[in-house]
Amino acid sequence: MTTTRRLSPLDRLIVDAQNALDTVAGSPRAARPNPGDAEAEVVLDEAERRHAAGLMRINHVGEVCAQALYVGQAAVARDEGTRAQLLAAAQEETDHLAWCADRLRELDSRPSLLNPVWYAGSYAIGVLAGLRGDGWNLGFVVETERQVEAHLEEHLQTLPAADGRSRAILRVMKDDEVRHAEHAREAGAKILPPPVPTVMALASKVMKTVAYRL
Repeated sequence: MTTTRRLSPLDRLIVDAQNALDTVAGSPRAARPNPGDAEAEVVLDEAERRHAAGLMRINHVGEVCAQALYVGQAAVARDEGTRAQLLAAAQEETDHLAWCADRLRELDSRPSLLNPVWYAGSYAIGVLAGLRGDGWNLGFVVETERQVEAHLEEHLQTLPAADGRSRAILRVMKDDEVRHAEHAREAGAKILPPPVPTVMALASKVMKTVAYRL
């Protein structure tokens, strides 16, 4: 019979530090094929290319933040089932991160220069959310995914019409985010009090404005 060793706080700190390095400075690998590969590449004019790259950079930052958020929440989750659910969602976000990075390269662009800052801030928020308890932890997941779903829908509407590769990636990402939120609700997520979603939306707006350019 095999047993699963529980990680000590020091083990978790080391694992989380490695995740941060891999997310911010590494080249994460997707476990699933890139949805954009099924779409033909087309030549965009310079304005379209810059706009598509700006949107995909925002989405790449969003995935950096999601990695940090879920790992931070998992680090302090009290229930092993909640921790496993958060880490499973983080793995799917790794797919999204890799797909967005691939598309940025295809668009002859780069990720945000501020990714270390985005990661550190999101990890701290994840830990603080998790310390409130697993119900609030999962409630934070629901609200985060709801807001991400909304901005992905906005990007699907504003991408250049010819950019089928970016659009295919965002459609799959959106479906995944909806599923993450639904799983969190089923697991007992609490509804966040009114000020919290508003603050989250404002922070997201700042991030998107900055990441579009930097």
